[in-house]
Amino acid sequence: MGNQQRIDRNNAYLAASLVGFALELKAENILMPVRGPRDMVQARQVAMYLSHVGLEMSLSRVANAFERDRSTVAHACHKIEEMRDSAEFDIWLETLEKGLVIVAPLIDTNV
Repeated sequence: MGNQQRIDRNNAYLAASLVGFALELKAENILMPVRGPRDMVQARQVAMYLSHVGLEMSLSRVANAFERDRSTVAHACHKIEEMRDSAEFDIWLETLEKGLVIVAPLIDTNV
C-alpha cells in the first residue's frame, strides 16, 4: 500500500470515528464492507462526504479508502448535500467538518 493510500485510509477511519462518536456508533461498523442497517449507511455517507468535502479527497480516493465504488460515494455526497437544507443538520455537519479539518493534519504528521 502506497503512502497516499495509507493516509487516505487513516483519514477515512478518522472521519468514521468522528461520525461514530457523534452518533454513538463504532467506526469499525461504519466501515464494514456490507451495507448494514440504515443508521450505519447514513453514518457511512456522512463520513464519505466529510472525507470528500472536508479533507478535499477526490471521489475516487474516498471510494478506495472506504472500499466502495466511486458512484456510491457520489450518491452519498449528493444525498448528504440534500440533507444540508435542514439548518440543524447543516450546523451538526459543519461542526464535524471543522473538527475533522483540525485533527486530520495532526494524524498525518504524527504530532
